[in-house]
Amino acid sequence: MSNRYSDLWKSQKWKKLRQNLFRLQKRVYKAVQAGDLKKARSLQKLILKSRSAQLLAVRQVTQLNKGKKTAGIDGLSSLNYRERMELVEALNHHGHDWHHSGLREIPIPKKNGKVRMLKIPTIADRAWQCLVKLALEPAHEATFSKDSYGFRTGRCAQDVQRRLYNHLKASKYGSWLKR
Repeated sequence: MSNRYSDLWKSQKWKKLRQNLFRLQKRVYKAVQAGDLKKARSLQKLILKSRSAQLLAVRQVTQLNKGKKTAGIDGLSSLNYRERMELVEALNHHGHDWHHSGLREIPIPKKNGKVRMLKIPTIADRAWQCLVKLALEPAHEATFSKDSYGFRTGRCAQDVQRRLYNHLKASKYGSWLKR
């Protein structure tokens, strides 16, 4: 029985699923850029219901994230193949009325003697958050400033350096770069 879930999980064509999701995200991006917010919202709902997005969200939080072994309030630190597939189904059926399970709180002592509380959501809540992120991110990217590079997907410090270099090279004040 569990072998069936193992085969089902391992047989997923992850590259194809990413392509399907990206296609939908691209449509959201274009709709927001065109100002058609009704269409964008409809496409975002489609992403939330998309099997590709659900599978990728569960894979992200159970296999790819650094904190994949961190347990939430439910005590689960990892999921087997059957539990992963059940989580995908839960995202599919309870997406419109998802209720989070609460946060596990861990006190972290700071150097100044104070305590900082680290709050950890359950794996299911993390999967739901990831799924919502997959739907919201393209709309956010479409409206965000092109000159902003901090904490954005696919952006890094080297992008800023390259942009500055090209601007200075193209300007009359950047003549010192041409030497």
